[in-house]
Amino acid sequence: MKPSLWRPKKKPSIHPVRQASNRPLKSAWQGLCCLFVTSLPGINLANHNEFINIAITPAYQTREPILPLPAIPRLDPAKVALGKKLFFDVRLSASKKLSCASCHDLSSNGADYQVRSRGHDNATLAVNTPSIFNATLNPWQFWDGRADSLEEQINQVIENPREMANSWPVIIRRLKNDPAYQRKFRRLYTDGISAENIRNAITAFENTLLTPDSRFDRWLQGDKQALNAEQKKGYRLFKDYGCAACHQGVNVGGNLFQKVGIFADYFQHRDEIQLADYGRFNVTGRKQDQHVFRVPSLRNVEVTAPYFHDGSVNTLHEVIRLVARYQLGRTIPEDDIKSIITFLKTLTGKYKGRRLTQAHAP
Repeated sequence: MKPSLWRPKKKPSIHPVRQASNRPLKSAWQGLCCLFVTSLPGINLANHNEFINIAITPAYQTREPILPLPAIPRLDPAKVALGKKLFFDVRLSASKKLSCASCHDLSSNGADYQVRSRGHDNATLAVNTPSIFNATLNPWQFWDGRADSLEEQINQVIENPREMANSWPVIIRRLKNDPAYQRKFRRLYTDGISAENIRNAITAFENTLLTPDSRFDRWLQGDKQALNAEQKKGYRLFKDYGCAACHQGVNVGGNLFQKVGIFADYFQHRDEIQLADYGRFNVTGRKQDQHVFRVPSLRNVEVTAPYFHDGSVNTLHEVIRLVARYQLGRTIPEDDIKSIITFLKTLTGKYKGRRLTQAHAP
């Protein structure tokens, strides 16, 4: 059976970018970003004033297109703990076999090792699973950006018949049969267990899933010894080739949409184009949004293979080669590719003091 896309009953509205930390810097890079984004008819920056009119924290008023991660927010510990418990609870799925952590492994890279994860009844999902780490910094969720908040992303995963395949009445009934959950929700929410409160608690936990202390962030924050000469060269090449036009901000991407195949048809050699390959078109229905996707974050990219929306590429070397051809219209020499990879590896951060690693099959 071919993987199919599930669409929510109500298409979410797309709001302006609401988190200043992940907007492009006011610099020459902003001009490049706007050039790329405004080339897409489905994206109108006139309605996204916050995207351009950003506020830069004085400590980081630099000319760099990338910002260091913010501090992990200090949220209500009880709410975060409840959200974590829900994140790992298989009762959120119809089969009682899947949890959020089934596809988002927090012990490795925040995603999994598969080209496409398996969902309800072992169904193959339509696209590669993005990492949950730092996802809170993205103004849109999913490859096609169909959710503009983590709460909406949770809602869609729960109701998707190929993922959790569940409904909120069933989940609420299950959790209300658990006295421990009853007590925890009553302490935090006046109305106790509800769909909205479940989403709120999980989101609170996910808001803490940041991966600080990468070598590159330390360098941005003033530690000039954090990067060696080769890594600095790789970063310079990353900027010189124009990679930072799309991969910028605090999440090194994730905050704009882009067509896959600007200078050449990326899908021309496919035997069959899948529904998921149409990207944002599946949300907007606009022909000009065919093959348009949310630009992925490059944080922790060293450990989040396989790459692209379809999980079709296994190495950073091949990613750079393909992006150069289809997105930049050029060929990058072998030595420069190696240097850029050394830079990308400095974007790997830590979770709970441990450096992230690649996920592997059990």
